[in-house]
Amino acid sequence: MNATETLDREAATKTEHFDVLIVGAGISGIGGAYHLKTQTPDLSYVILETQETFGGTWSTHKYPGIRSDSDLYTFGYRFKPWVNAPIASAEEILKYMGEVIEENDIGRHIRYRHKILKTAWSSLDNTWTVEALRLDTNETVTFTCNFLWMCQGYYRHDVGYTPEWEGMEDYSGRIVHPQNWPQDLDLTGKRVLLIGSGATAATLAPAIAGKCAHVTMLQRSPTYFIPGRNANELADILRQLEIDETWIHEIVRRKILFDGGEFTRRSFEEPEAVRDELLAGVRAFLGDEAVKEHFTPKYRPWSQRIAFVPDGDLFKAVIDGHASVVTDEIDRFVPEGVKLKSGKVIEADVVVTATGFHLSVLGDIAMTVDGKPVDMSKTVTYRGMMFTGVPNLVWVFGYFRASWTLRVDLLGDFVCRLLKHMKTRGVKRVTVELRPEDKDMPLGPWMDPEDFNPGYLQRGGHLLPRAGNKPEWRHTQDYWREKDELPKIDLDDPIFRYGN
Repeated sequence: MNATETLDREAATKTEHFDVLIVGAGISGIGGAYHLKTQTPDLSYVILETQETFGGTWSTHKYPGIRSDSDLYTFGYRFKPWVNAPIASAEEILKYMGEVIEENDIGRHIRYRHKILKTAWSSLDNTWTVEALRLDTNETVTFTCNFLWMCQGYYRHDVGYTPEWEGMEDYSGRIVHPQNWPQDLDLTGKRVLLIGSGATAATLAPAIAGKCAHVTMLQRSPTYFIPGRNANELADILRQLEIDETWIHEIVRRKILFDGGEFTRRSFEEPEAVRDELLAGVRAFLGDEAVKEHFTPKYRPWSQRIAFVPDGDLFKAVIDGHASVVTDEIDRFVPEGVKLKSGKVIEADVVVTATGFHLSVLGDIAMTVDGKPVDMSKTVTYRGMMFTGVPNLVWVFGYFRASWTLRVDLLGDFVCRLLKHMKTRGVKRVTVELRPEDKDMPLGPWMDPEDFNPGYLQRGGHLLPRAGNKPEWRHTQDYWREKDELPKIDLDDPIFRYGN
């Protein structure tokens, strides 16, 4: 081994230390980096990202037509105006994120192709040790940090969830999941069976309709949708008046959030009225019979996420005859397609399983605290971001009923305020602990299934931390409350246990 090789080997095995280590370069991680840079510029940080580039969901998902299912005035960051149509494609979102990275010199802090293997907290050193595999060189590298900011999302990026149906091995066609879309898949002239009825299915169906022979969207039960123009009238008027884009962004963002708050309130207080309004939107495209048969859910509005259908493209594909909807359950796969419980067989050359994803708790990363393995399901969550017994760690878990990024900005403020508070107090460690008055508090699931119950939470909810019956020990879905409460958190509350 020559001198150059020796130096390279030493550089590769050297442990690097940072004040903050951010996990993930998706919408949360890039947002977190911006807040660190602008609010705590004296702190060093690094972002570790498994993929070859930034973007998270918007980079890993390659299926046709992938787009946001909420508006970019609120899904975009509060600090960077969005200037295009409210519902944006993955390409547009990645361009927007790339501008944030370039404008704020975040790129040099990102280490791509770094897959974290395990993390370990030491109370003796008050540091996290993070072991990662460099996927480009197959070397193991080590980092230490004072604070761990988990921004890797809440599902597994490598593989989506597909149920095990009887007879799948007998099927003669191709089965694909949108999360692992094959780039060589040519649907020209193919009969496509799309299983699912959520935002992914509602995006894919119109994107491939007219390009394949026919697409059939098979759903076990209907979903609520909101059809509307992919435009914001208020933003368009303000631009006509030549108002500054920063002002437009703030005004439109506030209007959307106000309307969203009212819609959420009414979905609880006036569920039947909201249900009728949602169904009327679909009925305007497809008529009463189709709505009764395929678009009338059995659950209360906002028990599951509601997808926006820009310009009614899904319904237009049905009207044009390029797509159809079937509401039934699968009995089994057969060589030519899928046999339903009604006895009908849907013949298909390609089956696309838009059936959801696997829940991932803190990236499924093995974690220890002072040598003891951490079982997150045995911890109690503090406001859905910190966990009892786990020091110097925050997890970004966004909103279901509002744009994810709204919480990225709120938690960015909180983390920076917490880090500055620790510096002021001269402490190196913070852990959340149940107060004496919380010891006998009833504990339940992370999310009350009566409040919100998508499939991935029903399948994997047991892996998540527990929640209490007090606001501070729950992950609320109420952005409109948290936007006022989080900035006012008393960092000297006995919940926060500081030390050196």
